Amino acid sequence: MAIHHDVTVRPLRKLLRIAVVTETYPPEINGVAMTLGRMVDGLLRRGHDLQLVRPRQTPEDAARNSCSGNGIEEVLVRGLPIPGYAGLKFGLPAKGQLIRLWESRRPDLVHVVTEGPLGWSAVAAARKLKLPVTSDFHTNFHSYCRHYGFGWVKTPMSAYLRKLHNRSHATLVPTHALARELDSAGYQNLAVVSRGVDTELFNPGRRSEALRSDWGVGPQTLVIGYVGRLAPEKNLPVVVDAFAAIRAKLHDVKLLFVGDGPMRGSLEASCPDAVFAGMRTGSDLAAHFASADLFLFPSLTETFGNVTTEALASGLGVVAYDCAAAADLITDGRNGRTVPPCDAVAFVEAAVALARDRLQLHQLRSRSPGSVAHLDWEEIHDCFARTLAEVVATHDRPARPQQELAVMPE
Repeated sequence: MAIHHDVTVRPLRKLLRIAVVTETYPPEINGVAMTLGRMVDGLLRRGHDLQLVRPRQTPEDAARNSCSGNGIEEVLVRGLPIPGYAGLKFGLPAKGQLIRLWESRRPDLVHVVTEGPLGWSAVAAARKLKLPVTSDFHTNFHSYCRHYGFGWVKTPMSAYLRKLHNRSHATLVPTHALARELDSAGYQNLAVVSRGVDTELFNPGRRSEALRSDWGVGPQTLVIGYVGRLAPEKNLPVVVDAFAAIRAKLHDVKLLFVGDGPMRGSLEASCPDAVFAGMRTGSDLAAHFASADLFLFPSLTETFGNVTTEALASGLGVVAYDCAAAADLITDGRNGRTVPPCDAVAFVEAAVALARDRLQLHQLRSRSPGSVAHLDWEEIHDCFARTLAEVVATHDRPARPQQELAVMPE
């Protein structure tokens, strides 16, 4: 795995025409869509010309097209709903359509965001046309299979993902820990491009006593929050168990769920006193983060977990498994608590200990915003753009041994 640690912001030699292929995009609300929306905006601000290929989200969905110059052109393709994910679609195979599209106007590079049939078609079309192609490893679909009754497809799904990504000239991953894991699993040409956090939006100053009052809690009540999809792959029984253990020791506590999904009904039945805030965005979401005190995130299927950085930036005490973003960003006992992956007992014990030790919780909360202050989105955008430009430059040059890609530092 060739990785070059480079913190210097170098000017790009030329602007690129980039075809971005994805099966999710704003206004859809999920980590991949929200991250991609920011990355696209970052490329556009740097003057690159983008073509966005995605499934039509609704019958009324219309493609956006810039009139002239550098901007964005959308191409909408057919898609089908993703089982268990209301409102999301996967794109149908479209290799022939993409070949014709890119033959008529060749992009400098094809960037594939999602790994469904549309993503596979995009990689195949790019290779057919001898175009440089990069890919994102965003979602552990092979891990999701067992949560939706398809555990038997885990092995072939893992092989499918590895083959798809190894056909690209670079696979972009958000953490060094994930890069090491994928490298050991046979993935090639890995580059680390981290993700940022909007500290102007997510910060302790968003805390609202009025919002807490709406939840029925007072200034001294310990609010224990989870933010994210309410779905099996998020390992939410651990949140429920941790809260029950905390409530056995402390009486003035409240459980908060922000998000929606197929488990909402069962969670409402098992946690009748919890606050279910539903989907929140923007400053409203930021206020919900900052108005909690302790953040529990037991997911084991994340490639990153944007909510971890948002919780840290909001000044919460975070308890998470030592994987994904938490592995890169949390030093156990300094700016949060991490426990070994899959150790639910350790997770519950860490949550209870932190809830009972208000002094330690205060110390962790005071350090957490500063621990992610370096994750400025503009620096992330620069790194992303440089990585794509280096793939184009490498593709245009005669092959030489062990090409290195610029990545964010550890």
